[in-house]
Amino acid sequence: MRLSHLFFATLRDDPTEAEMPSHRLLLRAGYVRQLGSGIYSLLPLGKKVSDRVEQVIREEQDRIGGQEMEMPVVHPADIWRASGRYDAIGPELGRFKDRNGRDMVLAMTHEEVVGILLADIVKSYRQLPMQVYHFQTKWRDEPRARGGLIRVREFVMKDAYSCDLDQAGLDASYDAQHGAYVRTFERLGLDTVAVASDVGIMGGSQAHEFMFLNPAGEDVLVLCEACGYAANRQVAAVPRPDPTPEEPLPLEEVATPGTTTIASLAEFLGVGPERTAKAAFFMTGDARLVTAIVRGDHEVNETKLGNAVKAIGGMRPATVDEIKAAGMEPGYGSPMGARDTVVAVDDLVARSANLVAGANREGFHYRNVNSGRDYTPDVTADITNAQEGDACPVCGKPVILRNGIEVGNIFKLGTKFTDAAGATYLGEDGQAHPIVMGSYGIGVGRNVACIVEAHHDDKGIVWPAEVAPYAAHLVSIGGAKDPRVTEIAERLHALAQDAGPRHEILWDDRDESPGVKFTDAELLGMPWILTVSPRSLAAGGVEVTERATGDRSTRPLEEVEALVANGFPTGP
Repeated sequence: MRLSHLFFATLRDDPTEAEMPSHRLLLRAGYVRQLGSGIYSLLPLGKKVSDRVEQVIREEQDRIGGQEMEMPVVHPADIWRASGRYDAIGPELGRFKDRNGRDMVLAMTHEEVVGILLADIVKSYRQLPMQVYHFQTKWRDEPRARGGLIRVREFVMKDAYSCDLDQAGLDASYDAQHGAYVRTFERLGLDTVAVASDVGIMGGSQAHEFMFLNPAGEDVLVLCEACGYAANRQVAAVPRPDPTPEEPLPLEEVATPGTTTIASLAEFLGVGPERTAKAAFFMTGDARLVTAIVRGDHEVNETKLGNAVKAIGGMRPATVDEIKAAGMEPGYGSPMGARDTVVAVDDLVARSANLVAGANREGFHYRNVNSGRDYTPDVTADITNAQEGDACPVCGKPVILRNGIEVGNIFKLGTKFTDAAGATYLGEDGQAHPIVMGSYGIGVGRNVACIVEAHHDDKGIVWPAEVAPYAAHLVSIGGAKDPRVTEIAERLHALAQDAGPRHEILWDDRDESPGVKFTDAELLGMPWILTVSPRSLAAGGVEVTERATGDRSTRPLEEVEALVANGFPTGP
């Protein structure tokens, strides 16, 4: 490909809206352009990288017996109602009516469709097990698109689905997908860790997320360096020692003006935050006000809380008016005397006596508040976040917290979706049995962004050879002074085209200065830079630079021609 013909444009300055290196570099180097919030076009360079990533995923899925297919992006809403997810999912799910007034869905995943296909196609145990997968556009109306391709609203995902006879078969399929994911991310140049995670809208019995560690990641991971325990903080349950036993003391109302935060309250009363009870308020998608009570030295874990109260349609922070309508005062709130609210109490609060809690009156708190005596919880559960230094639930050593970006997930679904679709098989015993499913997703664009996060420097992107859009970047300089430069560049370009797509090179044939050409070559990030110039020819051939290390040498033309035709080294 001649750079003069390429549909792209580089940016000389960093885009002001770009927060992460991947966002900044993919925009600057002409790989993507933004159309709207969380909506991006892949320009030819970006599409080539995306295709390379897809091919790696495809090869590893095929390796474990996956069969590629394609399912629609638009679904009748009725199949989502049958599974229960139409009402359980909040505004992230795209809903609309067709011209005949029928409710439709823009797919964010395809479990319902697979269930229907299984009901139609699979009749006998002899047809199982099987695995199918596809690459398809998804729509999720994220409330906070960010980070370029890291969190978007429209994206391409690889969905794979295992279909088994029983739980043992699902376990085997799950393990096979786990291995395929490990190999996939290794080939993509991503160092990942698999962590236990919440099953969320997918349901089922078990889930893991593959996380790329990155300080800008929105997920917080709880890791133990001693034994290898790894979990998303959404589900990490760490043991917390019992507080020192105390006899319950009588309630005592105290004036606490201007103490709307735990820090100000603790300072005013001269107590530690662990002696306070903090209230947080949420509205569920099914219009229930939830009052969550945790100790002042902890934070509410919204995922745990949502699971504990069986929230439908997600949760959002409650408004001041909603809190006051239930008889509570923001900044001084507690469940005492409240009405029309689901009270969820953290189990550590339930074991802690004589805490300071709000009096539901501005400027006042109560001392010696005891859960169960002074208010009655509807739910008592672990609803707090794990913290740095908490004890590992496996070995007891201190855990650490790290941020991560989810690049893939795997779920043991069980029979939730096949039950909804009536997908059964006739077993050897002559009886009908539900097909047991697993679901396995990888976001393609997010992986592209994470590869850039892992492989860049202050000059630009440094693509691993496996996913680079071109095998090399050819720079020709001084062709007007020495016709041999253009002649040799033409020969190398033609040789690469004849060698096939994986050998294709990008030739900067533009009439630009050497400085502009070299700057763009480093910004675009092909694994190798080939420079043909009068100086390189005088030195004996073509200058070859490895982008990742900066190592350069002048090599004979015959050797470079062999590299172009047969392939460049792909690793140390």
